Amino acid sequence: MGDIPGIEFIIFDKRKGRAAYADVRKRLKGRHFDVALCMHASMRVNRIYRMIDSPLRLGYDRKRARDLQWLFTNARIAATPEQHVLDAMMSFARHIGVPQRELRWDIPLSPANRAFAEEVVGKGPALVISPCSTQRVRNFRNWSAENYAAAANHARKKYGCRIIVTGGPSDLEKDYARTITDLCGAETVNLVGRTSLKELLAVLAAADVLISPDSGPAHMATAVGTPVIGLYATSNPARSGPYLSRALTVNAYPEAVGRFLGKTPDQLRWGQRVRDPGAMDLIRVRDVNAKIDLVFGK
Repeated sequence: MGDIPGIEFIIFDKRKGRAAYADVRKRLKGRHFDVALCMHASMRVNRIYRMIDSPLRLGYDRKRARDLQWLFTNARIAATPEQHVLDAMMSFARHIGVPQRELRWDIPLSPANRAFAEEVVGKGPALVISPCSTQRVRNFRNWSAENYAAAANHARKKYGCRIIVTGGPSDLEKDYARTITDLCGAETVNLVGRTSLKELLAVLAAADVLISPDSGPAHMATAVGTPVIGLYATSNPARSGPYLSRALTVNAYPEAVGRFLGKTPDQLRWGQRVRDPGAMDLIRVRDVNAKIDLVFGK
């Protein structure tokens, strides 16, 4: 994604440990910026903000400035309760005087990227499944492969959809892809571990809809205008769901909060997750199928 016009990327490679900070410091040395928009709050990233030579280091309000972010910034956006993450980021623009609110993601795709996607997606309706989120400790966001296959077969049999499975090269994602392919038939396209980010973005742009849990591809699809059937039970879609596909979100978060935490969402800290492996089982195939019908049954 490093070729977006007008944007220079300075990479912080967290795998390098302390050396990653030295790399960033070297790239920033001797450079001055009018403003630093500090849109991520974590101790790992907060340390970088002090390396930026700028009179204005704008961070979150005290309540949202996690990991002591306020110690590394010198100005704060207005406190606004229960904001979607994208709206919170737009608050940074408003703070520095940007009046308009235009949602636009100008991520260039090469002719080769688009040709790849056209070959994969084909001419008929296409449904992409990106079944897995980032693998972290106690990060239970993935629906079962069998459930994905059941929903995919509904779309295939009722609307003639081509089914495309995408994801990274991890063993878990490969296992998911094998199971979905076995249950949906040999015509299922398995792209797991076989695409670059740009190729994935092009496939999402060419497809009719994406089914995905709370993950990066859900927001990539949003950036290229493709509807997203978001599957949410362990995180609150009102905070982090696909911004332009709220009507397509399958939201089991309130049920999960009640069952596993014994509370209602409004009793929780905004953004609090449900850390239980059974939470995603609350998402029912029939509810996902209803969203598929909403997309293709127009």
